[in-house]
Amino acid sequence: MNVSVFGLGYVGTVCSACLAHMGHHVVGVDLNRTKVDLLARGQPPIVERDVAEYVADAVAAGNLRATMDVEEAALDTDLSLICVGTPSRANGSLDTSAVETVARQIGHAIAGKNSYHSIVVRSTVLPGTVRSRVLPILEQEIGGQVGEAFGLASNPEFMREGTAVADFYDPPKTVIGEVDAETADRLVSLYDGLPGPTFRTSLEIAEMAKYADNVWHALKVTFGNEIGAICKRAGIDSHQLMEMFCADEKLNISKAYLKPGFAFGGSCLPKDTRALAHHAVAHDLDLPVIASIGRSNRQQIERGTEWILATGAKRIAFLGFSFKAGTDDLRESPYLEIIERLIGKGCQVRIFDRNVELAKLTGANRSYLYGVIPHVADLMVTSIEEAVAEAEIVVVTAKSPEYRPIAELARPGQRVLDFARLPEAEALESQYDGFLW
Repeated sequence: MNVSVFGLGYVGTVCSACLAHMGHHVVGVDLNRTKVDLLARGQPPIVERDVAEYVADAVAAGNLRATMDVEEAALDTDLSLICVGTPSRANGSLDTSAVETVARQIGHAIAGKNSYHSIVVRSTVLPGTVRSRVLPILEQEIGGQVGEAFGLASNPEFMREGTAVADFYDPPKTVIGEVDAETADRLVSLYDGLPGPTFRTSLEIAEMAKYADNVWHALKVTFGNEIGAICKRAGIDSHQLMEMFCADEKLNISKAYLKPGFAFGGSCLPKDTRALAHHAVAHDLDLPVIASIGRSNRQQIERGTEWILATGAKRIAFLGFSFKAGTDDLRESPYLEIIERLIGKGCQVRIFDRNVELAKLTGANRSYLYGVIPHVADLMVTSIEEAVAEAEIVVVTAKSPEYRPIAELARPGQRVLDFARLPEAEALESQYDGFLW
């Protein structure tokens, strides 16, 4: 393919060199003459493992050249990758001015072009940037609509400095936020042969994918360091500990617990998080991430309560109220706390949870429940039909088989609020709303 890459920093140079090495014809574009001159001589403007060899070979083979002429680059290629920087402003907000400037330059350059041109934002930008900022600029400059006069996509990169070339050729995934199928198809062809799954999704999901990854990586580093601080103070070998931690690929290093949903509860997570946070303070350790986990969890309960109250409904049915599906454990259940708050606001609540039999509850579990809602027996019913019969809204808390009939039982106008993403509930469409989706 004939590709122009705008921005010859780390991302742009690596992409240019690797795409040219794959056999594509690449034109690198930058307003910095030093970068352009270096690349034209077969020398990379950055220091990165393997890039010097790839640039030299690609330039010698005629697959890679550089220019400062935006119009020339855009007219001679079919697809343009925007790889310019998006630095932080002083207040922490993202500066997308370079992306917008390049989009305007490309749009102006291809305004009279007869062939279809695809513009792809590879720079890291926040969700909504491509649709609300880049797209209007392109349509204004080109004088036509996306999908007709030109193509547009978001295609974030997942490369690490120091291993960028290896990451380019062995990506964890390829994400294409598409507007038009032609541009998405071109990107699939551009990366043909690279391993890993390819996701064709919306612009906003593609933009958010890079932030989810990077913030998760930052959180992992911080978590490891805070655990290390506790271990060091206690004389524990933190590396040996984390080797064992990472050996657990069922829960620790896995998909477990990462789907957005509701707050955690139960007999373990709240108690142990509090204990470790208190232990750190007692040993004069300021560990903000661990200390903030409980606060963040409490805010999730606040969001859930406000979400329900915002409907204005007073008659509310709960399908489940234990802290997770398949158990009768009510200790520190976030749903139990929401129910208590709703009752305090004058709501009439009915609960159906076939796993909870009050007569069989014992010990701390029973004490906790009756300590929060002493009259809980008056709220519980024995069937889903009885729970939803008079309710204005129905709250789903788990993906349990006994809650599937809600799709047939819900009356017109009766809303279903879902904390668990029950597929049958989603089928209600306009009557349905998910908590974090």
